[in-house]
Amino acid sequence: MIERRSDYVSSGAHELHVSSWGDRSKPALVMWHGLARTGRDFDEAAIALSDEYFVICPDTLGRGLSSWATDIATDYSYASYGEHASAILDHFSVGTLRWVGTSMGGLIGVTLAAGPLRDRISHLVVNDIGPWIPEAASTRIADYVGAPPSFHSVIELEQWLRTNYAPFGDNTAGFWRRMADSSMRRSDDGRVTVHYDPNIVTQFTVHKGDLDCWDEWDSLDLPTLLLRGAESDVLPASVAADMRGRGPKPELVEFAGVGHAPTLATEAEWTLLREFLAS
Repeated sequence: MIERRSDYVSSGAHELHVSSWGDRSKPALVMWHGLARTGRDFDEAAIALSDEYFVICPDTLGRGLSSWATDIATDYSYASYGEHASAILDHFSVGTLRWVGTSMGGLIGVTLAAGPLRDRISHLVVNDIGPWIPEAASTRIADYVGAPPSFHSVIELEQWLRTNYAPFGDNTAGFWRRMADSSMRRSDDGRVTVHYDPNIVTQFTVHKGDLDCWDEWDSLDLPTLLLRGAESDVLPASVAADMRGRGPKPELVEFAGVGHAPTLATEAEWTLLREFLAS
């Protein structure tokens, strides 16, 4: 059985948690999660792809087992995440790499491939996000992220996750249980809540400018794959069509019966990633 490794990486005043799979001598594959999620979302894909890649799945600052911001005016920004990504790559002595990013992780990949990691990211997968997000979608996300739930039990949290993340589509019972396990923490009163800093919602206020990435997108020149949930409100079909005709002009693959965002937790999705990343 392939085992997950757990590392903690220092970046300035912050400590970042990173899960990894596979042999460090193999080509590096970074998989970066969405706004209120953790690197553990990629467990299935990471295990499957670790036969060919050294798979690195960080918890973004303020999420999972990583530390929280010391200054929300600067720390929860794409510039800060870029510094953290570089620290993680240095920690594992990674040169060139492939990047798979879901939602926020996709836009972080875009900004890095257009800037500080331009000569190091060889392949980019952008999962259900675009350089522009409709206000209704960003408001929906900000509303639930900024008001973390509180429950008596992990079972209640799991049910909330299943309901709140229903757009993920059909997933196994094991997927949802792991999502609950890796998403929960207990408050001082013993109640169960989510494993992130509520201040990450500043992505839609203080750091809203990060979400406009058309200039970065247009500057990209590398193999790029765009994934979209066919029912996604975060990546409208019209924006996906614009992305296909601009910048790296990616191939677009849509997933029926899925909203925001495809989980990449099935064999069909791993096969799609494997074929693209090897291209």
